[in-house]
Amino acid sequence: MLVSHPNPPVSCCGEAGAATRVCARRAAVAPLSGPVRTDRGAAEEGGGGGGGRSPPAGPGGCPPSGPSPRRAAPVYTLTVRALWPLLTAVCTALLCLYQALHGGAAGDGAAAEEEAAEASSVPLLKGSALLLLGCLLARCCGAAGGGSRRGGARAAAAAARRGVLESLYARQLRLSPHVLGHSKAHVGRVVAELVRAAKAQGLQPGPLALSLRGDFVRVGSAYEQHKVRSPDCFDVLVPLRLPPHLEPQPRRADGPGLCGSGAFACGLRARTGWPRRYRPFADGFCVELQGRCHLSSGLVLRWFQGHLQRCLGAVRYRLQDRCRVSLSVLPGRPPTLHILPCSDYVCCHISMAVRLIPAIPLGDALYLVTLPPEGPPAAPAPEALWVLNTSRQEQRLLSWLKEQAPAASCHLKCLQILKGLRDLRRQGLEEPFSSQWGRVLSSYVLKTALFSLLLQGPLEAWDERFLVERLEDLVLYLRDCLRKQALMHFFLGNGSLPEAVALPRFLKEAAPVNLLAAFDGPTLDLAAFQLINTWIQAPHVIRMYSSPRYLRPVPTPCRHAAEAKQEPPGE
Repeated sequence: MLVSHPNPPVSCCGEAGAATRVCARRAAVAPLSGPVRTDRGAAEEGGGGGGGRSPPAGPGGCPPSGPSPRRAAPVYTLTVRALWPLLTAVCTALLCLYQALHGGAAGDGAAAEEEAAEASSVPLLKGSALLLLGCLLARCCGAAGGGSRRGGARAAAAAARRGVLESLYARQLRLSPHVLGHSKAHVGRVVAELVRAAKAQGLQPGPLALSLRGDFVRVGSAYEQHKVRSPDCFDVLVPLRLPPHLEPQPRRADGPGLCGSGAFACGLRARTGWPRRYRPFADGFCVELQGRCHLSSGLVLRWFQGHLQRCLGAVRYRLQDRCRVSLSVLPGRPPTLHILPCSDYVCCHISMAVRLIPAIPLGDALYLVTLPPEGPPAAPAPEALWVLNTSRQEQRLLSWLKEQAPAASCHLKCLQILKGLRDLRRQGLEEPFSSQWGRVLSSYVLKTALFSLLLQGPLEAWDERFLVERLEDLVLYLRDCLRKQALMHFFLGNGSLPEAVALPRFLKEAAPVNLLAAFDGPTLDLAAFQLINTWIQAPHVIRMYSSPRYLRPVPTPCRHAAEAKQEPPGE
């Protein structure tokens, strides 16, 4: 039997069908430099249903409009799998032919000769049976050897993929605990000085005043142990002290991109009769909406920016021996505090940017913030709109997962590697999809998907040994969410959380929020295709976009660590 070489097998993660559906939209996506001819890449380009290869792609990934090229004649070779059945058939045919010829010659002889022929046919039948049994045994042994070789090839491919991902994590994503610890401690000291000065120089406390509460809350990936690359950006909530009788009112997020960034729209409405008593405060910080006074996030943010700028002089004088500080203010954005440590004070000379976010405390570690959605907004957010911040609940969940998961758990490492792959793949995408790619797969969306996947199975499966498998599960889960156009907020209206992670009543009674509701179907389909394609071609993407022109500069090595290495060991 002659067989032809089959096409390369399609991987379990392949998205061949998606390539046909989105070929009309792939013009907006910049292809990788040069064709990618890995096994999985070839399966991705080959199409889903047919057995043959598709013609070369034209501009934008679609088939060319000209005449199809002439197909080459297939080349047939004899494989080991087809050799044994062919040999068995030939031997059986020869034995049957010999038996027929010998039986015809014995018909013309005497009865004694017939008995001798019958006696001689018994060894021939035994020989035929033994020959067939040997062929079948040899075929089974060959199949077992081929299976082991295929299993070895798959194991080698998995080991190579893991090696590339580990190299990406070690060289570009992993943060030094020493440098991160120094950076967080220095940021905490500087922000504490600024908040203390702002509270002392603020308006006089009273029912008609807006002032700082005097503390700050550390939030964000730098304090949740999944920040990547350089510890140069931090987020800090600065709680404010407000007059009483302001009640939260959940509202529909009408602003562009608010749902996609995980925003839960909420207003602060004054109770009946409150404006007459607190008229000065209402005139300065409230807006009229549907006949009721609502606290304006824009007016509060404007006051917060100016108040910090007035207090910066005293802080700069106090910190002149430690670092140089400056404050940058943009309209509608939280102010950013820039810190440049002095060479004789901090060993890790990293310029840090701290985003100071004014926050309204609701109790139970819940805050309303003025943080706008990620990326440049198409239109300003409504003046009376606030965003619910659940960072403290996320930190509690991560602490509980750290206690329950194995000591060598890889769930945060999977999140960091997926962030790195997202950022690398973005280098090869063109606008406007490049900006949409970053907003669809924002860090908040990736973290929400990780939380949902962690609670679906046993935490023992997240051991470091299964890094590639768990990372692939996370990619497939995100792919399914993008196809369904639904990824629900993890804390709002979620009744399946473990009892150890207690939620405030406000979160339990809130309506669920779809984080992908602000994006249209074609954008999410294209994002799903690019996500699975990035995972299949991960080694190629890492090699291509890890060149020095795409990488950020490496932080200066710590002077204290270098001196410790040069010191002789103590006795």
